[in-house]
Amino acid sequence: MPSSNQTSVSHFILVGLHHSPQLGVPLFLAFLVIYLLTVSGNGLIILTVLVDIRLHRPMYWFLCHLSFLDMTISSAIVPKMLAGFLLDSRVISFGGCVIQLFSFHFLGCTECFLYTLMAYDRFLAICKPLHYATIMTRSVCNCLALGTWIGGTIHSLFQTSFLFRLPFCGPNRVDYFFCDIPAILSLVCADTTINELVTFVDIGFLALTCFVLILTSYGYIVAAILRIRSADGRRNAFSTCAAHLTVVIVYYVPCTFIYLRPGSQEPLDGVVAVFYTVITPLLNPIIYTLRNKEMKAALRRLGGLKETQPC
Repeated sequence: MPSSNQTSVSHFILVGLHHSPQLGVPLFLAFLVIYLLTVSGNGLIILTVLVDIRLHRPMYWFLCHLSFLDMTISSAIVPKMLAGFLLDSRVISFGGCVIQLFSFHFLGCTECFLYTLMAYDRFLAICKPLHYATIMTRSVCNCLALGTWIGGTIHSLFQTSFLFRLPFCGPNRVDYFFCDIPAILSLVCADTTINELVTFVDIGFLALTCFVLILTSYGYIVAAILRIRSADGRRNAFSTCAAHLTVVIVYYVPCTFIYLRPGSQEPLDGVVAVFYTVITPLLNPIIYTLRNKEMKAALRRLGGLKETQPC
Protein backbone atom coordinates (compact mmCIF):
# COMPACT_ATOMS: atom_id res chain seq x y z
CA MET A 1 0.00 0.00 0.00
CA PRO A 2 1.51 3.37 -0.93
CA SER A 3 2.40 5.70 1.90
CA SER A 4 2.73 9.45 2.02
CA ASN A 5 6.46 9.37 2.57
CA GLN A 6 7.38 7.24 -0.43
CA THR A 7 9.85 8.82 -2.83
CA SER A 8 9.75 8.87 -6.60
CA VAL A 9 13.31 10.23 -6.84
CA SER A 10 15.90 7.54 -7.60
CA HIS A 11 18.90 9.85 -7.89
CA PHE A 12 20.08 13.41 -7.38
CA ILE A 13 22.13 15.70 -9.60
CA LEU A 14 24.85 17.60 -7.76
CA VAL A 15 25.08 20.97 -9.45
CA GLY A 16 28.44 21.54 -7.75
CA LEU A 17 30.41 24.75 -7.59
CA HIS A 18 29.38 27.27 -10.19
CA HIS A 19 32.20 27.75 -12.68
CA SER A 20 32.80 28.18 -16.40
CA PRO A 21 33.56 25.02 -18.44
CA GLN A 22 37.11 26.25 -19.08
CA LEU A 23 37.86 26.04 -15.34
CA GLY A 24 36.92 22.37 -15.05
CA VAL A 25 40.44 20.94 -15.51
CA PRO A 26 42.26 23.63 -13.44
CA LEU A 27 39.77 23.14 -10.58
CA PHE A 28 40.19 19.37 -10.84
CA LEU A 29 43.97 19.69 -10.57
CA ALA A 30 43.79 22.19 -7.70
CA PHE A 31 41.39 20.10 -5.62
CA LEU A 32 43.25 16.90 -6.45
CA VAL A 33 46.49 18.39 -5.10
CA ILE A 34 44.71 19.62 -1.97
CA TYR A 35 43.12 16.20 -1.45
CA LEU A 36 46.42 14.34 -1.87
CA LEU A 37 48.16 16.74 0.52
CA THR A 38 45.33 16.30 3.03
CA VAL A 39 45.50 12.51 2.96
CA SER A 40 49.31 12.40 3.03
CA GLY A 41 49.64 15.08 5.73
CA ASN A 42 47.11 13.53 8.08
CA GLY A 43 48.38 10.05 7.30
CA LEU A 44 51.91 11.18 8.17
CA ILE A 45 50.72 12.44 11.57
CA ILE A 46 49.04 9.10 12.31
CA LEU A 47 52.14 7.17 11.23
CA THR A 48 54.45 9.41 13.29
CA VAL A 49 52.39 9.01 16.46
CA LEU A 50 52.09 5.24 16.02
CA VAL A 51 55.81 4.57 15.48
CA ASP A 52 57.27 7.10 17.94
CA ILE A 53 56.87 5.81 21.49
CA ARG A 54 57.57 9.29 22.89
CA LEU A 55 54.23 10.43 21.46
CA HIS A 56 52.21 7.62 23.03
CA ARG A 57 50.27 10.03 25.22
CA PRO A 58 46.58 11.02 25.26
CA MET A 59 47.16 14.34 23.51
CA TYR A 60 48.69 12.63 20.50
CA TRP A 61 46.23 9.72 20.48
CA PHE A 62 43.45 12.28 20.21
CA LEU A 63 45.41 14.01 17.45
CA CYS A 64 45.47 10.66 15.61
CA HIS A 65 41.69 10.49 15.84
CA LEU A 66 41.44 14.05 14.51
CA SER A 67 43.74 13.27 11.59
CA PHE A 68 41.73 10.15 10.72
CA LEU A 69 38.49 12.18 10.84
CA ASP A 70 39.97 14.86 8.58
CA MET A 71 41.08 12.22 6.08
CA THR A 72 37.68 10.53 5.99
CA ILE A 73 35.63 13.75 5.84
CA SER A 74 37.66 14.86 2.85
CA SER A 75 37.36 11.40 1.27
CA ALA A 76 33.58 11.43 1.69
CA ILE A 77 33.26 14.67 -0.31
CA VAL A 78 36.21 15.39 -2.60
CA PRO A 79 36.31 12.32 -4.92
CA LYS A 80 32.75 12.97 -6.13
CA MET A 81 33.62 16.64 -6.58
CA LEU A 82 36.67 15.69 -8.67
CA ALA A 83 34.53 13.45 -10.88
CA GLY A 84 32.21 16.39 -11.46
CA PHE A 85 35.06 18.67 -12.52
CA LEU A 86 36.77 16.22 -14.89
CA LEU A 87 34.06 13.85 -16.15
CA ASP A 88 31.00 16.02 -15.58
CA SER A 89 29.70 13.09 -13.51
CA ARG A 90 27.21 14.82 -11.23
CA VAL A 91 24.66 12.07 -10.65
CA ILE A 92 24.50 10.42 -7.23
CA SER A 93 22.02 7.69 -6.37
CA PHE A 94 19.41 8.22 -3.68
CA GLY A 95 21.16 5.66 -1.48
CA GLY A 96 24.55 7.22 -2.21
CA CYS A 97 23.20 10.60 -1.15
CA VAL A 98 21.91 9.13 2.11
CA ILE A 99 25.30 7.54 2.81
CA GLN A 100 27.20 10.73 1.98
CA LEU A 101 25.00 12.88 4.22
CA PHE A 102 25.19 10.36 7.07
CA SER A 103 28.98 10.07 6.74
CA PHE A 104 29.51 13.81 6.68
CA HIS A 105 27.41 14.51 9.79
CA PHE A 106 28.74 11.45 11.61
CA LEU A 107 32.35 12.50 11.05
CA GLY A 108 31.67 16.20 11.60
CA CYS A 109 29.82 15.68 14.88
CA THR A 110 32.48 13.25 16.10
CA GLU A 111 35.09 15.91 15.34
CA CYS A 112 33.09 18.47 17.32
CA PHE A 113 33.05 16.16 20.35
CA LEU A 114 36.74 15.40 19.86
CA TYR A 115 37.69 19.09 20.00
CA THR A 116 35.92 19.28 23.35
CA LEU A 117 37.73 16.20 24.58
CA MET A 118 41.09 17.60 23.47
CA ALA A 119 40.37 20.83 25.39
CA TYR A 120 39.53 18.78 28.49
CA ASP A 121 42.77 16.84 28.09
CA ARG A 122 44.78 20.09 27.97
CA PHE A 123 42.85 21.37 30.99
CA LEU A 124 43.87 18.31 33.00
CA ALA A 125 47.48 18.41 31.78
CA ILE A 126 48.00 22.08 32.65
CA CYS A 127 45.64 22.67 35.58
CA LYS A 128 45.90 19.24 37.27
CA PRO A 129 49.43 18.09 36.36
CA LEU A 130 49.95 15.98 39.49
CA HIS A 131 46.73 14.03 38.91
CA TYR A 132 46.86 13.91 35.10
CA ALA A 133 48.51 10.49 34.78
CA THR A 134 46.07 8.86 37.20
CA ILE A 135 42.98 10.46 35.62
CA MET A 136 43.81 10.17 31.90
CA THR A 137 44.86 6.52 31.80
CA ARG A 138 44.98 4.54 28.55
CA SER A 139 41.59 2.90 29.27
CA VAL A 140 39.94 6.23 30.16
CA CYS A 141 41.47 7.81 27.04
CA ASN A 142 40.10 5.02 24.83
CA CYS A 143 36.64 5.15 26.43
CA LEU A 144 36.41 8.92 25.98
CA ALA A 145 37.51 8.67 22.35
CA LEU A 146 34.99 5.87 21.74
CA GLY A 147 32.30 8.07 23.28
CA THR A 148 32.92 10.77 20.66
CA TRP A 149 32.40 8.22 17.87
CA ILE A 150 29.22 6.85 19.48
CA GLY A 151 27.88 10.38 19.96
CA GLY A 152 28.56 11.21 16.31
CA THR A 153 26.78 8.03 15.21
CA ILE A 154 23.65 8.79 17.25
CA HIS A 155 23.50 12.38 16.03
CA SER A 156 23.92 11.44 12.38
CA LEU A 157 21.43 8.57 12.53
CA PHE A 158 18.84 10.95 13.93
CA GLN A 159 19.47 13.74 11.42
CA THR A 160 19.63 11.41 8.41
CA SER A 161 16.50 9.41 9.27
CA PHE A 162 14.57 12.57 10.19
CA LEU A 163 15.39 14.13 6.80
CA PHE A 164 14.88 11.16 4.49
CA ARG A 165 11.51 10.21 5.99
CA LEU A 166 10.15 13.18 4.01
CA PRO A 167 8.75 12.78 0.45
CA PHE A 168 10.84 13.58 -2.63
CA CYS A 169 8.50 13.68 -5.59
CA GLY A 170 9.91 16.02 -8.20
CA PRO A 171 13.02 18.23 -8.29
CA ASN A 172 16.29 16.37 -7.90
CA ARG A 173 18.91 19.04 -8.70
CA VAL A 174 20.98 19.69 -5.57
CA ASP A 175 22.38 23.22 -5.73
CA TYR A 176 25.50 22.14 -3.84
CA PHE A 177 28.57 20.00 -4.40
CA PHE A 178 27.55 17.29 -1.91
CA CYS A 179 24.44 16.05 -0.13
CA ASP A 180 23.86 18.17 2.96
CA ILE A 181 20.79 18.96 5.01
CA PRO A 182 19.99 22.54 3.81
CA ALA A 183 20.41 21.61 0.13
CA ILE A 184 18.34 18.40 0.35
CA LEU A 185 15.58 20.05 2.42
CA SER A 186 14.97 22.49 -0.43
CA LEU A 187 13.91 19.53 -2.64
CA VAL A 188 11.33 18.09 -0.25
CA CYS A 189 7.69 18.04 -1.40
CA ALA A 190 6.30 18.94 2.03
CA ASP A 191 6.47 21.54 4.75
CA THR A 192 10.01 21.53 6.17
CA THR A 193 9.48 23.95 9.05
CA ILE A 194 9.74 21.25 11.73
CA ASN A 195 12.86 19.78 10.14
CA GLU A 196 14.52 23.19 9.90
CA LEU A 197 13.70 23.92 13.54
CA VAL A 198 14.88 20.51 14.77
CA THR A 199 18.11 20.77 12.75
CA PHE A 200 18.76 24.26 14.13
CA VAL A 201 18.08 23.20 17.73
CA ASP A 202 19.98 19.90 17.51
CA ILE A 203 23.11 21.19 15.80
CA GLY A 204 22.92 24.49 17.69
CA PHE A 205 22.69 22.77 21.07
CA LEU A 206 25.58 20.41 20.33
CA ALA A 207 27.81 23.11 18.86
CA LEU A 208 27.05 25.65 21.59
CA THR A 209 27.54 23.13 24.40
CA CYS A 210 30.87 21.94 23.00
CA PHE A 211 32.04 25.49 22.34
CA VAL A 212 31.15 26.66 25.86
CA LEU A 213 32.98 23.66 27.36
CA ILE A 214 36.03 24.42 25.20
CA LEU A 215 36.02 28.09 26.21
CA THR A 216 35.58 27.17 29.88
CA SER A 217 38.51 24.76 29.70
CA TYR A 218 40.71 27.39 28.09
CA GLY A 219 39.63 30.00 30.60
CA TYR A 220 41.06 27.81 33.35
CA ILE A 221 44.10 26.98 31.19
CA VAL A 222 44.98 30.64 30.54
CA ALA A 223 44.66 31.42 34.26
CA ALA A 224 46.97 28.50 35.08
CA ILE A 225 49.51 29.46 32.39
CA LEU A 226 49.74 33.02 33.71
CA ARG A 227 50.77 31.60 37.08
CA ILE A 228 53.72 29.72 35.55
CA ARG A 229 56.91 31.50 36.56
CA SER A 230 59.11 30.16 33.77
CA ALA A 231 58.90 32.16 30.54
CA ASP A 232 59.74 29.02 28.51
CA GLY A 233 57.02 27.08 30.31
CA ARG A 234 54.44 29.74 29.53
CA ARG A 235 55.58 29.91 25.91
CA ASN A 236 55.36 26.14 25.41
CA ALA A 237 51.94 25.91 27.04
CA PHE A 238 50.57 28.83 25.03
CA SER A 239 52.00 27.38 21.80
CA THR A 240 50.25 24.03 22.29
CA CYS A 241 46.96 25.62 23.28
CA ALA A 242 47.09 28.21 20.50
CA ALA A 243 47.27 25.43 17.89
CA HIS A 244 44.14 23.78 19.27
CA LEU A 245 42.24 27.07 19.59
CA THR A 246 43.15 28.01 16.01
CA VAL A 247 41.81 24.68 14.74
CA VAL A 248 38.60 25.09 16.77
CA ILE A 249 37.96 28.59 15.40
CA VAL A 250 38.65 27.47 11.82
CA TYR A 251 36.12 24.64 12.35
CA TYR A 252 33.34 26.54 14.15
CA VAL A 253 33.11 29.79 12.18
CA PRO A 254 32.09 28.30 8.79
CA CYS A 255 29.83 25.67 10.42
CA THR A 256 28.01 28.42 12.31
CA PHE A 257 27.49 30.33 9.05
CA ILE A 258 25.95 27.28 7.34
CA TYR A 259 23.77 25.73 10.05
CA LEU A 260 23.04 28.31 12.73
CA ARG A 261 21.57 31.19 10.82
CA PRO A 262 17.93 31.76 9.86
CA GLY A 263 16.77 31.59 6.29
CA SER A 264 17.47 29.40 3.29
CA GLN A 265 20.66 28.69 1.39
CA GLU A 266 22.86 31.58 0.34
CA PRO A 267 25.05 31.74 -2.79
CA LEU A 268 28.12 31.96 -0.55
CA ASP A 269 27.29 28.64 1.18
CA GLY A 270 29.22 26.60 -1.39
CA VAL A 271 32.42 28.60 -0.88
CA VAL A 272 32.10 28.35 2.91
CA ALA A 273 31.43 24.61 2.67
CA VAL A 274 34.58 24.14 0.58
CA PHE A 275 36.51 25.75 3.40
CA TYR A 276 35.41 23.37 6.15
CA THR A 277 35.22 20.21 4.01
CA VAL A 278 38.37 20.68 1.91
CA ILE A 279 40.62 23.40 3.34
CA THR A 280 40.26 22.77 7.08
CA PRO A 281 41.34 19.09 6.87
CA LEU A 282 44.44 20.31 5.01
CA LEU A 283 45.22 23.07 7.52
CA ASN A 284 44.88 20.99 10.70
CA PRO A 285 48.09 18.93 10.30
CA ILE A 286 50.00 22.05 9.24
CA ILE A 287 48.83 24.00 12.29
CA TYR A 288 49.62 21.20 14.72
CA THR A 289 53.05 20.37 13.31
CA LEU A 290 54.24 23.97 12.90
CA ARG A 291 53.31 24.90 16.48
CA ASN A 292 54.33 21.67 18.21
CA LYS A 293 58.03 21.07 18.91
CA GLU A 294 57.48 17.42 19.84
CA MET A 295 55.71 16.68 16.56
CA LYS A 296 58.42 18.43 14.54
CA ALA A 297 61.12 16.50 16.39
CA ALA A 298 59.26 13.23 15.84
CA LEU A 299 58.90 13.97 12.12
CA ARG A 300 62.65 14.58 11.91
CA ARG A 301 63.33 11.27 13.64
CA LEU A 302 60.90 9.52 11.28
CA GLY A 303 62.76 11.03 8.32
CA GLY A 304 66.12 10.01 9.75
CA LEU A 305 67.20 13.60 10.34
CA LYS A 306 69.20 14.65 13.37
CA GLU A 307 67.55 16.98 15.83
CA THR A 308 69.16 20.39 16.06
CA GLN A 309 70.11 21.37 19.58
CA PRO A 310 69.45 24.93 20.73
CA CYS A 311 72.52 27.04 21.39
